[in-house]
Amino acid sequence: MARPRKTPARPAISTRRAAWLLAACAALPAQMAQAQTLAPDGQTLPAYGQDDGFLGRSDEGPALAPTETPDGTHRYADGTEASQAPSVARSRTTVSISPAPEGTRTSSPATVLADVVTLGTDQTLTASGGVVIWHQGVRLVASRVIYDGKTGGAVIEGPIHLSQPALRGTENETIIIADSAQLDSNLQDGIIRGARLVLARELQLASGQLRREQQGRITTMDNVVASSCQVCASDPIPLWEIRARRITHDAQTRLLHFDQPQFRAYGVPLLSLPSLTAPDPTVERRTGLLRPQFRTTSSLGVGIKLPYFVTLGDHADITLTPYLAASRTSTLEMRYRQAFSNGGLELNGAISRDDIDPGVTRGYLFGAARFELPRGYQLGVQVQMAKDRAYLLDYDITDADRLWSGVTLDRVRRDRMLTARIGNYESLRDDEPADTTPSLVADALWQRRWQPGLIGGMAGMEWSLHAHRRSSNEDIVGRDMARGSVAMNWRRTEILPAGFVGAVETTVDADIYRINQDSRYDDWIIRANPAVATELRWPLARHSGGVTHIVEPVVQLVWSPETSDDDEVPNEDSTLVEFDEGNLFSLDRFPGWDTRESGFRANLGIGWTRIDPAGWQIGVTAGRVLRESPDPAFDGTGPLGGVDSDWLLSTSYSASNGLALVNRALFDDSFSLSRNETRLGWLKPGLQVSAGYLWMDSDEREDRPVDVSELTATAGWQIRDGWWASAETRYDFQADRAQKAELGLEYRNECLTVEMSIERRFTDSDSLSEDTSFDLGVRLAGFGKQRSGPGTVARRACLR
Repeated sequence: MARPRKTPARPAISTRRAAWLLAACAALPAQMAQAQTLAPDGQTLPAYGQDDGFLGRSDEGPALAPTETPDGTHRYADGTEASQAPSVARSRTTVSISPAPEGTRTSSPATVLADVVTLGTDQTLTASGGVVIWHQGVRLVASRVIYDGKTGGAVIEGPIHLSQPALRGTENETIIIADSAQLDSNLQDGIIRGARLVLARELQLASGQLRREQQGRITTMDNVVASSCQVCASDPIPLWEIRARRITHDAQTRLLHFDQPQFRAYGVPLLSLPSLTAPDPTVERRTGLLRPQFRTTSSLGVGIKLPYFVTLGDHADITLTPYLAASRTSTLEMRYRQAFSNGGLELNGAISRDDIDPGVTRGYLFGAARFELPRGYQLGVQVQMAKDRAYLLDYDITDADRLWSGVTLDRVRRDRMLTARIGNYESLRDDEPADTTPSLVADALWQRRWQPGLIGGMAGMEWSLHAHRRSSNEDIVGRDMARGSVAMNWRRTEILPAGFVGAVETTVDADIYRINQDSRYDDWIIRANPAVATELRWPLARHSGGVTHIVEPVVQLVWSPETSDDDEVPNEDSTLVEFDEGNLFSLDRFPGWDTRESGFRANLGIGWTRIDPAGWQIGVTAGRVLRESPDPAFDGTGPLGGVDSDWLLSTSYSASNGLALVNRALFDDSFSLSRNETRLGWLKPGLQVSAGYLWMDSDEREDRPVDVSELTATAGWQIRDGWWASAETRYDFQADRAQKAELGLEYRNECLTVEMSIERRFTDSDSLSEDTSFDLGVRLAGFGKQRSGPGTVARRACLR
């Protein structure tokens, strides 16, 4: 755009009919209200710090987020997968200025800057020489403007550049570039010649003539070419383009109607249609076909998915996806979403008839809903059903092997929390019979903490309820249980002389159990377990040459009475015990309530941290647990089973370049490893890496008959501009084979996105077979609002 010259001879003129300026910009799309979105947390407890609640506050109604579901797997604390509730948002409150009354609308003045302005005897006003006109936030740059005072029309000579600077860089930015324009007497409609219309900086429409009608709402272009690809003078053929006899853009509905369109790639005609309607780049939700997906698998053959999206108002939509594959499957997938004033609902399901299981109708249904209730309560509902696990894997739905359906209720405040959950578990594992696995499970937990005025410190109280039921009526294997527990704890920390930090902690836990269908235990068991601990820390710090060293030795002595045989209950919730730096100084390392540590023990540890001014730091934590006698709760096995526990050594490293490395090892006095875990994360522009290696000794008590040696890794990296590669694998070294491997490749430029992936599942059992799948998706930019992907975008450089 030519910059106007600054000269004292350029007067500023206000004219009564300067509203002609709107003739070329009245159809600029209205800015959509930006939405606050809430990503599903997928956790048992809600996240802290969400003062806005589940939905943003506004007087507007709720709206669904864009049509694509966010990627990622969310799980509950018990390991089951959480179905995603939709991302729901309220439109932010916007401030708008009502249009002026019809009789006074033309009185809005315009500001005209030009080198030369002349008034003719025939009531014409001519502005020439770097003309810049501002009117109601719209800027017009032209070479010459002739305004006819008799007819109210205007002739504009180019080059013309029309824009709204306030919308620059936003999704609603619209630019018109033209050679000349002639406006009718209504000063809103007219003809623009040699025009190029750019919508949201994505879609370009070029035509020899552009007409505007209905107060600028309808824009019609004849013999037009549309493309979102960059077009260079040296290489004017875009990657793809649509040529049409006529294209009509409705600024109110934000729809583009193509008359006799022809799709071309590299200038070669590929497809012609009598007509086509598509959304402009600002539309998030619109009824119509979504991008197709081509999928090839070993079990289903070559297939295609054709999703059709239907909006049911601003508060609901449904997506129906037929999936046809080489005459080997006929599948209909469905997704239904609805937003309410206080929450959202999403249902995903499919029904299939295929050659994998001939003559059998297979399918699944996953659903989730979350609602905000009065006084800060949040209600969650989830349903998960499937014909079998093989169906979920064959159709690439999920790799979950346990499903949970039920209801949750949460409320979290600064000093108290309530969470309740009741539902049904369905195991899809071959080694877990349905009648001997707990199916109906209910939990409730209430916690509160406060600062006692007399003794100081921090006190807490907890109530919890639990019950589960098996469908079997047999003794022992059909055991049903119910538990009620109450716990009180108190801790006080003081800074002592010489820089020591001392702490005193005590807790009392009381439980009552009701046990059915297990002759090895009493029907009713009541027990109590107190614990007392004292702790001494000595944090030492040294700063030299910009480097900071921190060393902190810790000694914690804990006592709780030995557990008697009369207090023993079935261990249902504490079969897997972790020992790491996070619970080294815990009074009880069992994750549940059924089993608790007992006896006199000393938790010993030391930590060292080095903080470097270059932006990296390293930390080391070492510790061990010493007991007066072995705790029978550990059955003499595992890292905590003996008088002396295994040594714990944890090392962490982090740097300013996004690299983080953690290693945690457990080994005995002979340096024989029982467990080792290494995790690596590296996040920086152009690179995303997450990997982990796990080694665990076999342990019959934890139902682990063989050693575990497994590597998992996920990586994404920028190959070059526009090219993003990804890889994922899970390798079992004990079985000497991969369980899963996946490679992905994505190419993105300003007008096209191509996604490809190939995945191999190596799992082979009576109900599952190995499978290889290939997915391909192509998406054209410029039609509907689209999310940005990882990495950069390849852009063509125009060389002059």
